[in-house]
Amino acid sequence: MTRVTRFTRTTAFKLSLLYIAVFTVMSGFLLFYISNSTDTLMSEQVVQTVDAELKGLSDIYVRGGLRDLVDTIDRRSRHPDASLYLLVDFAGNALAGNIARLPTVVLEEADGGLRRVRYTRLGQDTEDIERQAMVRIFELRGGFRLLVGRDLGDQLLFSNLLANGLRLWLILVVIMAAITWLFVSRRVMKRIDEISATARTIMNGDLSRRLSLAGNEDEFDRLAVSLNAMLERIELLMQSMRDVTDNIAHDLKTPLTRLRTRVETALREAKGEAGYRAALEATLDETDNLLRIFNALLRIARIESTAPGSVMGPVELDTLVAEIAELYEPLVEDEGGRLETDVPAGLRADCNKDLISQVLVNLIENALKYGRSQNGELLIRLTGKEEGGRVVLAVTDNGPGIPQKDQDRVTERFVRLEESRSEPGTGLGLSLVKAVARLHGGELHFNNEGPGLSARIDLATVGDGHGDGRGRTSDDARKSLGK
Repeated sequence: MTRVTRFTRTTAFKLSLLYIAVFTVMSGFLLFYISNSTDTLMSEQVVQTVDAELKGLSDIYVRGGLRDLVDTIDRRSRHPDASLYLLVDFAGNALAGNIARLPTVVLEEADGGLRRVRYTRLGQDTEDIERQAMVRIFELRGGFRLLVGRDLGDQLLFSNLLANGLRLWLILVVIMAAITWLFVSRRVMKRIDEISATARTIMNGDLSRRLSLAGNEDEFDRLAVSLNAMLERIELLMQSMRDVTDNIAHDLKTPLTRLRTRVETALREAKGEAGYRAALEATLDETDNLLRIFNALLRIARIESTAPGSVMGPVELDTLVAEIAELYEPLVEDEGGRLETDVPAGLRADCNKDLISQVLVNLIENALKYGRSQNGELLIRLTGKEEGGRVVLAVTDNGPGIPQKDQDRVTERFVRLEESRSEPGTGLGLSLVKAVARLHGGELHFNNEGPGLSARIDLATVGDGHGDGRGRTSDDARKSLGK
């Protein structure tokens, strides 16, 4: 009973009932219209035929008298068609015709309209079978009465055929609706049960599960594709949260331990105000470093949690790159290198100006640390171009590059390929670049130029549909990104 109730409450069952009702009403209306129109047309033909027969027979009676009229009726009565004739005298005696029995009350009203009567045909009925006919009586001179009519057997047969067709059609509609309901309910319920089972597995903690695709690109496949994309995003955010937690637990343990050790040493060994001041200054420096790490982690988390496209607007990239180059060119020259730019005028992208600026800054600083060639030469190039319907920004140096096996790992939080960690840094710069690239619907790619490393991100061009309605950055979105 529970299974039956479950099926009757499904949308497929309700739609099937609706389809049955709609098709039944439409079919009944159509067949009623056809039947009524056909009956009206046939009735009009009967009227026209009877009136023409009466007029013709009246003219024969006027011209040739009773004998010619009787001969004509006898001749026409022998034809096995639907025409009916009966000529009686003033006493009601039949003189000619093909009607064997007829209610006497019918002949009492002459010159009336058409009426439906029951009769028995003469000479063709082996049994006493009553038929239906439409007849009209006309009174002739001398007290004679002439009945002319048409048998309704064919018309009634056609009406019965239509009625039987309607009943058969309704039965077929119900059967087809039941078959459709069974097919749809089984198919729909199977897909829904699969989605429910996958959802329960995901709720139990297995975020790697995805909805299956039938491959026919129906609405369930389109829904599954959208939900799978959402699940991938959720899994990425959850993995990022776990990574942040793990990184905080492992990578921040060392500076916190070092901080505590310095405080203990100062309490134990520091002599006088100078010793305590030196310990506090070292502690303050370590605290500032921890705050920088936390701020970087928070900003990456905010970027990853921001809806793509919510903080975008058209940006002149040639102007932006020129501003960044003007800011960092003196610093690069102080390091004994040079900074070059190659961005065509008018190159625009749909992006967040502040975040892209931070990306370029992080990549330039990364190149300053690790982009020097073996002979000590330092060259950093900022380039931009349109490629494959996207805008590609790249920062290239002439250093040793990144091994292919480490190019994915280097964008993880707190990962630094320099084992000695002699260079200052937190290992979060490339993680922020990767988060910004994903926010813009792109990716961070590395390419070893030999020598040198090229770090590239791709952005949406203005007017390709990604920037519609996103040109104005909201204050809430800026705040969520730490502005």
